[in-house]
Amino acid sequence: MLYTKKGDSGRTSIFGCNQSISKSSAITESLGCLDETNSYLGVIKSKIDNENKELIHKIQNDLFIIQAEVAGAEKKISSEEVKYLEEVINNIEKELPPIKSFLISGANEISASFDFARTLARRAERRVVAVSEEEITKIDSETLIYLNRLSSLLYALARKFAQESGEEKSPKY
Repeated sequence: MLYTKKGDSGRTSIFGCNQSISKSSAITESLGCLDETNSYLGVIKSKIDNENKELIHKIQNDLFIIQAEVAGAEKKISSEEVKYLEEVINNIEKELPPIKSFLISGANEISASFDFARTLARRAERRVVAVSEEEITKIDSETLIYLNRLSSLLYALARKFAQESGEEKSPKY
């Protein structure tokens, strides 16, 4: 069955927690934000080339590891995963002109999608930081670094796809 009725009262159970918690708790909020990010990355993955599909699939897997950690499992992101994101960001930045201004989203569908995914990743990062600060579950420092790099990577991808179409535009103040 797709439903259990256990959450009908606004409470849920998560791995590593022996009691039910509110669906509005910091943990469930951060898990939901991570899930939104992961799901939207799946939408993007369905529309892009194979090289970038592999990258997005890897990130999606990493987000599942982070969700497990937030839920209390003994899983965590390694420093190698952070270094990998940094390498990808650095390689993309080598192909792009330096950033001189904010950029207006919407150069094309894929660029705008990556930009939207960046905002979802930033929100997920803020929610995971809240869980960490409240010390509800132990969040490893590499996880926080990874989430910060993820939004940078998604911004780099948004810029890359905007640049490829020649549509990268800055706001006029």
